Order: sequence, then structure tokens, then C-alpha cells
Amino acid sequence: MLDSCLMPELAAEITLQPVRRHKVDAAIFFSDIVVPLKLAGVDVTIKPGVGPVMGNPVRSRAALEQLQELHPDALEPIIKAVQLTVAELGTTPLIGFGGAPFTLASYLIEGGPSKDLPACRSMMVNDPALFHDILAYCGRITSTFIRAQVEAGASALQLFDSWAGRLGLDDYLAYAAPHSRSVFSSLEDLPVARVHFGVHTKRLLKAMYETGATVMGVDFETTLHEANDMLAVTDAAGHKVSHVPLQGNINPDYLHLGWDALADHALAVMKDGLVAPAHVVNLGHGVPPSTDPDVITRLVEFVHEFEVPAE
Repeated sequence: MLDSCLMPELAAEITLQPVRRHKVDAAIFFSDIVVPLKLAGVDVTIKPGVGPVMGNPVRSRAALEQLQELHPDALEPIIKAVQLTVAELGTTPLIGFGGAPFTLASYLIEGGPSKDLPACRSMMVNDPALFHDILAYCGRITSTFIRAQVEAGASALQLFDSWAGRLGLDDYLAYAAPHSRSVFSSLEDLPVARVHFGVHTKRLLKAMYETGATVMGVDFETTLHEANDMLAVTDAAGHKVSHVPLQGNINPDYLHLGWDALADHALAVMKDGLVAPAHVVNLGHGVPPSTDPDVITRLVEFVHEFEVPAE
């Protein structure tokens, strides 16, 4: 997969296929959050059925100091892939993305996917300065990676914090949030929407938004009504005012439950999303590999047919 990500023509083709087949309203750039690590010289592979695996986990100051910064010249295949994709898409927008520092650092420190993140938790307690420095490194290379995509033509950016939901609110605020905030701050000059997304993050949603997002992705465990209420602000008259566009949050489990169940669920999600100032319909997590592609096509058609009630 990583080889595919670094072959511009192939990466562009894979990015374009869902748009051609399913007629979705935007393309998401085909890549992986560990691509900037690889481009910076980190020994990383993606093992089928496992995910990203590091040749040498980073658990010491010496190991961190051996890491190289991501040089802009290394991003040439990414830039070319985005340019090829944008040229083919025409008026259809492309969404660029990258991994949030905490999630990217968790792979570096654990050496691969981990349910409980024991090495990360140990480092937080025993060497918080090293932990912060590793996250800062991940933040820098993610920022460089995302900036290259937007400057090459992406119309929006999305920061994924896949493992943030493993943290309690206090730990998120202390360890993860400052580095996500640094990423968003470094990209503020780019005139595009900034989407932030994580799973199992209901208790973190407001804190994640406050790192600098302009749109919040919502997982399927949190209703859009709940998300809108958590993110609303109180005006001078004491009224709650919705102000954050939402993205989400169809439960991917419904893709296997038959059309009637999926249609009812999707309709409920779209009606729920009407409480927000804007709603981008999406899944509340990734598409399961066993999903019938025709179900996705039919779901996109169903969403396009939905009519927003007149006010």
C-alpha cells in the first residue's frame, strides 16, 4: 500500500475511482497517515490485517534524535498525485488529510497498532518531556504533509486522531491537544476548511474542536444532535447558537444489515443533521472491507435524493 501511495499516477487513479463509481461529492486523497514518516526516512511498513508497523519503535531520547525532519523535496510524489487528481476532478473538490500528532506518535512509540497503548502511557508518566517532543516531531511532519496537499490543489484538509478516544479528557488536554493545536495553527493561512475527526471521542469533542478545527467529524457513537449541542455557544441573550458544521455519522455496521435498515438509519442521520448550520453526510468510521460496493452507490443516491425541508 505504501508503494501505491508514492506512485503519483496510481495514487491519483485510486483516489478517483470512488468518485467515478459512486458519484460522491468529494474525493479523499488516497494515502496513509504514516506516509510522512516513511518520506522522512522512518522504517515503516503496512502489514495486511495488522496496520502500520515500525522497524524500530521510538522510546528514548537517542531514538528520537535519530529521526529526520520531512524535507519538502521528499513530497514530490504527493504533490504530483494531488495535481493529477485535481486536474481530473474538475469542479469536484479533493480533501487532503494527515494524522494528528497523538495518533501518529502512538504508532512510533508502540511500534504498531495497540489497543491499550502501554508504552505511550508509561512514557506520559515517566518521561513526559520526551513524549511531548515525539508528538511535536509528528506534528511538524504532518503539517508539512498536509500543507503540500493543499498547496497542490486540495480544497479542504482533515486531521485524523484515530486513537484520541483512548484518552480521558484530562490526558487529552495535557498531551494531545497542544500538538493538534500546533498543527492547525501552522495551517491557518490556508484558505480551506479544517476538519477534525476521531472515534470514541464524544467526551473530547469540544476540546478537539477548540484545537483549531472549523468542521467537526462525528463518529457513529455520538448523535449529531448531541454533537451540535456540545459545540453550541451561548449568545448575549442566553440562547444556545449552533455554529459548527458537522460531518458524519452513519454507522458502518448498517452497510451489512439490508437496505431497509440502512435507509431508515441514513434518513434519521440526515434529519438529525438539520440541527447543525451545515452537515456533510459521511460514515461515522471507515468502510468495512467486506462491504458490497453497490450498497455504497445506492446509499449515495439515497442521500442525493434527500430534500431539506423548507423553513
